[in-house]
Amino acid sequence: MISEEKDTYRTILKPGKETLFKDRGSKFFGYAFPVTDEEDIKACLEELNKQHHTARHFCYAWQLGKTYDSYRANDDGEPSNSAGMPIYGQLQAFDVTNILVVSVRYFGGTKLGVGGLIQAYKKSAQLALEASKIVKRTIDEVFVLNFEYPEMNTVMRIIKEENLKIASQKMELNCEMELSVRKKEANRIFELFEHTHKVEIKRV
Repeated sequence: MISEEKDTYRTILKPGKETLFKDRGSKFFGYAFPVTDEEDIKACLEELNKQHHTARHFCYAWQLGKTYDSYRANDDGEPSNSAGMPIYGQLQAFDVTNILVVSVRYFGGTKLGVGGLIQAYKKSAQLALEASKIVKRTIDEVFVLNFEYPEMNTVMRIIKEENLKIASQKMELNCEMELSVRKKEANRIFELFEHTHKVEIKRV
């Protein structure tokens, strides 16, 4: 998914609104949650299980990592690839990561068939993502600068000129500063500080 130039990713910062899609009596409640690891995912699924304790299926897909590096799709008892993969397809269509999308199904008495299920779960996931506020974030690298207090003006001038983000700082006789730098700018900024007299820089 990620190319050399791509140093941004799309995600959500808070859960989206609950959505509802109906098809021939079956109800599909859709949810999108921001997640960063499998513990978050487990907690969200447990919460939904409590909320919908009489529902038949909790189908979901998630994508994790700023570089979109891992995903999983789960049909939760529906026919193979009829639920989890259509949901995952919407994560790809919306180009988002660090998100869990769940569609909770209450069976309405009429079987939808595999084709019907694929369409219903796809629609449910689409509605859940449309009901969420998607934001763009940059992929950053973190550098630590070490320098003595007299070099402060030089360091701050570069930070200001390059519009860099200071993540944390310790200002004493020996100063330490953590910088967050956009991935595509990282090598250039690293070299800039590397060539600055009396300033040490290292990647975290």
